[in-house]
Amino acid sequence: MIVYFLLLLIVAFVGYITGSVSTLRVASRFVFHKNLRRLGRGNIWISNFRRLYGWWGFGKLLLTEAVKDLIPILLGVGLLAIKGHGAVGAAFGGFCMLMGRLWPVFNGLKGTHHGCVAMVIAALSVDISLGASAAVVMLVVIWFTRYLSLGAIAGAVIAIVTALLVVDDRLCMLLSIFCSGIVLLYHVPALLRLSQGREERLSFEQDITYKFDENF
Repeated sequence: MIVYFLLLLIVAFVGYITGSVSTLRVASRFVFHKNLRRLGRGNIWISNFRRLYGWWGFGKLLLTEAVKDLIPILLGVGLLAIKGHGAVGAAFGGFCMLMGRLWPVFNGLKGTHHGCVAMVIAALSVDISLGASAAVVMLVVIWFTRYLSLGAIAGAVIAIVTALLVVDDRLCMLLSIFCSGIVLLYHVPALLRLSQGREERLSFEQDITYKFDENF
């Protein structure tokens, strides 16, 4: 029991710290070799980054995000497999990573984005159909509504329903539902903005105004 607790503690620590590390910082240092936070709006990573580097650059940022988020999940699988609970390790690693994403210790516990990518990756680690259904619904809603927050909400709802239907392991199912539920709660302010017509839409148009910034 003590060994099991220590393994969970290691996964929790690495997962939370990994989630807390900004993808923009990682991509700035190792992929684009430029301080991305000094360009454009600098704080809304999805919309701002796509305007700056287009869809190809956005794809590279998304890949950086996915690789970073897989670290605690793979660690959870490797460590908990020692006790025969690799699937639980994956789900727990994804859960702790999502907590770091939404409440990062390096940013005063203030998340810089919605955690929808982390939610999908955590769901995929539990069950392919769970993650795939959440991702497809999220992307479809974002495409047709242009609201990133609405897509995250729809993906979280589908993830909860799918987890109840397809995940056999009770602990993995509960962790998946808890992750999706937290994403839903995190988007309550966005729902209020949507109801008031104040939520910002995701633009698919190219914006070159950042080139006039002093820091460019």
